[in-house]
Amino acid sequence: QAKATAAMAKLILLCLKFIILSSAVEAVFEDQVGKFDWRQEYVGKVRFSHFDTHVQSSKKVLLATENNVFAALNTRTGELFWRHVDKTGPEGNIDALLQHGQDVVLVVGNGRLLRSWEINVGGLNWEIVLDSGSFQSACLVGQQDNVKHVAVLKKTVISFHYLSNGHQKWIENLPESETVDYQSVYSDGNGEVYALGIVPHSHIAIVAYSVEDGEIIKQSLGLEVAPGFHPVLVSTQPNPGRQPLSEFFLQLGPDYYQLLQLNNGQIVTLRDFKPAMLVSFATTGEKTVAAVMSPKNKTYLFSSLQASSLNLFSAETGRRLLDTTLIFNMDPYGGKPEKLHVQAFLKKDDSVGYRVMVQTEDHTLTFIQQPGRVMWTREEALSDVVTMEMVDLPLTGTQAELEGEFGKKADGLMSMVLKRLSSQLILLQAWIAHLWKLFYDARKPRSQVKNEVTIENLSRDEFNLQKMMVMVTASGKLFGIDSKTGSILWRHYLDNIPSNAAFKLMVQRTTAHFPHPPQCTLLIKDKDTGLATLHVFNPIFGKKSHVSPPALPQPILQSLMLPLMDQDYAKVLLLVDDQYKVSAFPSTKNVLQQLQEMASSIFFYLVDSTQGRLSGYRLRTDLSTELIWEVVIPAEVQKIVSVKGKRPNEHVHSQGRVMGDRSVLYKYLNPNLLAVVTESTDLHQERSFVGILLIDGVTGRIIHEAVQRKARGPVHVVQTNLFLCCLTCCVFLMFSMDFLCYSWLAIWRDFVITQDVP
Repeated sequence: QAKATAAMAKLILLCLKFIILSSAVEAVFEDQVGKFDWRQEYVGKVRFSHFDTHVQSSKKVLLATENNVFAALNTRTGELFWRHVDKTGPEGNIDALLQHGQDVVLVVGNGRLLRSWEINVGGLNWEIVLDSGSFQSACLVGQQDNVKHVAVLKKTVISFHYLSNGHQKWIENLPESETVDYQSVYSDGNGEVYALGIVPHSHIAIVAYSVEDGEIIKQSLGLEVAPGFHPVLVSTQPNPGRQPLSEFFLQLGPDYYQLLQLNNGQIVTLRDFKPAMLVSFATTGEKTVAAVMSPKNKTYLFSSLQASSLNLFSAETGRRLLDTTLIFNMDPYGGKPEKLHVQAFLKKDDSVGYRVMVQTEDHTLTFIQQPGRVMWTREEALSDVVTMEMVDLPLTGTQAELEGEFGKKADGLMSMVLKRLSSQLILLQAWIAHLWKLFYDARKPRSQVKNEVTIENLSRDEFNLQKMMVMVTASGKLFGIDSKTGSILWRHYLDNIPSNAAFKLMVQRTTAHFPHPPQCTLLIKDKDTGLATLHVFNPIFGKKSHVSPPALPQPILQSLMLPLMDQDYAKVLLLVDDQYKVSAFPSTKNVLQQLQEMASSIFFYLVDSTQGRLSGYRLRTDLSTELIWEVVIPAEVQKIVSVKGKRPNEHVHSQGRVMGDRSVLYKYLNPNLLAVVTESTDLHQERSFVGILLIDGVTGRIIHEAVQRKARGPVHVVQTNLFLCCLTCCVFLMFSMDFLCYSWLAIWRDFVITQDVP
């Protein structure tokens, strides 16, 4: 009985421990509740896509993007199942995506790595390192429905690998690789691998490699191509374990495609498509179709507002399939279609149906079902946001009336009562109008109810916490996002943006200056030529402003937002070109007069990272510039990686202390301080270093310098005032080679003494 009592006591103690641990775990999770008000995940511009068809009920589409992301999306909703983000830069670039069953093979880093993934949960199966060489193409290789190998085509060689573990079986050189541009590789399905290449303005070369001995067969075809246009092959391989599809597209011009067929050693033209915007292949069961997107009129090259039609054609004969037309209406705020991803399926009557995922120039993914119903849209441009500003929302007319509800101190009792009654009547009127709108919208079909962004449904909250997030993306698309819900309120795509453009977003006028609308200016600069353009718009509604920005014929070196305002309360934007001439926007007579008066207190700096030179300039009264200081850092030893100044919108609330000589000591960051971060050009672990210079932007004096040995970038610099104790510091984050981790360093307190006596 004593043993039973002891056992019962142990059991009770164990239960108590379990309950205590469970309560602790619940406390941990309860602490995480509400960490995010909203969260959005993106993958970027799609480079490869593959619909998962090994299971008929599968709803996955596999994507590999230019942001080095491999992910799976739900085709019904567009939401992410899972995603993997690789290294940034060329080392993480995804070169090819191949699927077989539940496995996906990726070629990464310009043919450097070969990886296999499991698509249900996104787990890594295996990874191997490939031989050096410029990657061209890859394919799965099989025999009699049995896929066991992967072929990788590079500039001069072709290699063969096992699908189960990635081990290399053999590697062979490509013939005439100096003159032939090999682009594609295919499986014969019977023990042979085909490599297809093009000799520009001459012929097509086809090389067949036996899996065992490498037997070669060549076939050529004369071509006529547009002057200066390089032909591109568009082909497909439905099943690498069977005979390959002998049909393929050949692009001979910007809007000219040919559907060709290789039959008994001869290449035959099945159909010409002109004009054609985009083409793609899709396979379902034993049927393969060609999808062709064509414009409704011939002005599609000059306008992105036209609708396009998508039709299916038999890949074997080139005939158009009936009842397969799909209409794609282009977004007036987006770009033109850039790529097609087609998902084909068999209907009950054995006809071919399909869905299509269209990618546009602004990196938007739109999933469409026949006859043109949009199922979901993903704004993948938001995966690469380059700059952002938070803008206060405006007051509505009702809110403005309520601001003066209690009147002024000089108002009498009767006037105060009347104002209070009038404000209550205004609220009653607004409430009745709101009820009427709800009743009116309830009688409409849901498809006809438009949730337009208006000043009434987009207004400032009581504590001004809700903001408009104005974002600029690398693709040139602008977004207005509600900070409360994360919903996109407006979007606008700027076409003809250089691929290497730099952006700078500035708020010239806020919502505080009613009736003048808020105004933002976006500076778009080509990094190669230095030429820039200005885009002026309303940040609340995204509409282009009626104010015409000046033309900028000269390359722009620097842009400054000054605290000066014109008569319409717009801040002055100062632009410095390569001739060191200054232009202002807006450039009214009042603005030019203010610039002349404040010219002696306007300073700016220029950075030439290639030469390691920092130059400081001052503005003269005639609006010319004068060089006043220059700092040169040896470019062969270290390079400038970052220059950070104090944020112009940061408010400093610092205490002052009167010194013995009646001067005042303020503990705050020098507003003219520049933090210049350098990194060694020698990447050796023992000789690498990260340095920092603190330079006065007005005088050019080096206030402090320091070096961190055995460290390398990336470096992130912040200049700010610490809260509570108001200690000033410069903080930067770097990678320590000793501890192989990122290290925070808080250094260099700065004291500024002024001679002004309060």
